[in-house]
Amino acid sequence: MSQIYQVGEESLWNPSNGAARLFHRQLAVFEAELGLPSGIGPLENDECRIDPAALGPFTEALLARHGHTGHAVVRALSEGFVATVLVLAERAGAQVRRPVPSDSPEGRRDVQVPLPGPYGSSYEDRLRAAARELSRAMPR
Repeated sequence: MSQIYQVGEESLWNPSNGAARLFHRQLAVFEAELGLPSGIGPLENDECRIDPAALGPFTEALLARHGHTGHAVVRALSEGFVATVLVLAERAGAQVRRPVPSDSPEGRRDVQVPLPGPYGSSYEDRLRAAARELSRAMPR
């Protein structure tokens, strides 16, 4: 069995039930962390509707939150989820602006000592490359 994530009648992702359940549980965590709705609806009758207008701002906030953390474990725990959301946002045609990079510790969250490498365009580029790689493993 599988679930279908879709915008209108267009299928964006067709994961197994287990992958869909895990993704939705993580989605609830990040919606609570960000205080924003994702635009990704509930799993109903093997379908999940996506609202690209809400997914864009959620993805932007997710990228900013992920990129401004100064904690390697937080990054590691969230990186796969962020990459998955990036794939869905791209496939949905959601408008996602790049977050403003910062090399300073100001505005960082969950900082660990010593501070890991700076967040900037190269870090986001690596994350986007991971999303492109992951996209190949996400059947429509």
